Amino acid sequence: MKLKCALLLTIPFAVSPVMADVADTDTEYPICKIADTNSRDNYVGVRVYFNEHSSYTYNSPDGHTREFIDDNLGFGTTVGNRLNDWFRVEYEALYMGANTSANDINFEYDIWANLLNGYLYYEIDPYIAPYVGLGLGLTGIWGEIDGDLSNAFDFSYQVMLGVLLELNSRIELEVGFKYVDFGTVDHTRGATDVDATQIYIGAIYRFGM
Repeated sequence: MKLKCALLLTIPFAVSPVMADVADTDTEYPICKIADTNSRDNYVGVRVYFNEHSSYTYNSPDGHTREFIDDNLGFGTTVGNRLNDWFRVEYEALYMGANTSANDINFEYDIWANLLNGYLYYEIDPYIAPYVGLGLGLTGIWGEIDGDLSNAFDFSYQVMLGVLLELNSRIELEVGFKYVDFGTVDHTRGATDVDATQIYIGAIYRFGM
């Protein structure tokens, strides 16, 4: 981008050498800085989720409720855009699951979530930016209870709190905490509500289009 900007500014200066002496600094031509910054507003990222309290609440037809907590890992990807200096939007896809037994019943779940997130962030300095976020989407939940396999696609939502750490103009790291409600899957013998509180770390690569 700097090369393109330099070429654009050089064309008129080739005709007028006097004007060329004025163009030595970016302050005289802020359009170069604007183009440079905006060219890296798009980003892709990866995240690892530490599921500290993934809750699977099984409501059986006899009125009994069984809940178990599974601490494990999840993985996800993000694709987004910084719309301005305080707001960004992104698409997030993540996977997590569980396989456990409780009260002589075997539970197994696979969760694939697709969420559209919006973030408000504030740059404390050029390298640190805390943020809050809200995400809405659709999640596919596959649940198997003692061989009884069911699946559902349900509405999901999440709230997030985190911080971005800029390593350079292209690479950022992030650390955050969030609560996500994945929805409910119905079984022939009951239903399971799935939600989680997660700590996550991620890396972001910024690029231009």
